[in-house]
Amino acid sequence: MRVLVVEDEPRVAAAIARGLRRHGAAVDVSGDGEGALFNARVHPYDVVVLDRDLPGVHGDDVCRTLNAEQPETKILMLTAARTTGDLVSGLALGADDYLAKPFRFDELVARIHALARRAGPARRPVLSHGDLELDPARRTVTREGRELALAPKEFGVLQALLIADGAAVSSEELLERVWDANIDPFTNIVRMTIMKLRRKLGDPPIVHTVPGGGYRV
Repeated sequence: MRVLVVEDEPRVAAAIARGLRRHGAAVDVSGDGEGALFNARVHPYDVVVLDRDLPGVHGDDVCRTLNAEQPETKILMLTAARTTGDLVSGLALGADDYLAKPFRFDELVARIHALARRAGPARRPVLSHGDLELDPARRTVTREGRELALAPKEFGVLQALLIADGAAVSSEELLERVWDANIDPFTNIVRMTIMKLRRKLGDPPIVHTVPGGGYRV
């Protein structure tokens, strides 16, 4: 899951990003509306967490633009306003959900995960391949009924491969989906993550290398 946090208060933005990364998300941060639109046009996001009261390009305008240009990306709007009228107007702009400040972080995470499950093409609730099952909602992976302890990035890579359903996924695509914009594009982190993932998945092998094409299940 890749998330863009758009928040002009640096401490709030950093806290949200840090917490989401602990939950396995790849997170980019923008401090204003112009930066948010630039990032969203360069990187694919499952969810945009959008503060409504932004300097420069207002959050309402960012929401309208994203809704028009990238309708599959889900938008969670944050605002200090708490009235029903604000809620209705925020949703009318094209936001998919609305959360008033201050909020509980666990509620924010739950709402982001719920939106991510609805982002992009329709996906099966539980992803499976043979005796392997991955439940995105519970963040669990089992093989032959035995739960596996995967690190967040290992989980993200496996989820991306299962969603591809046998098609090859390149290292560049995995970097886009699982890591954030700060990652070195020449890093070997994808290969290392795949190696660790294969060890944890065990035999017979599930993740295969496609010469010149990446990886697939």
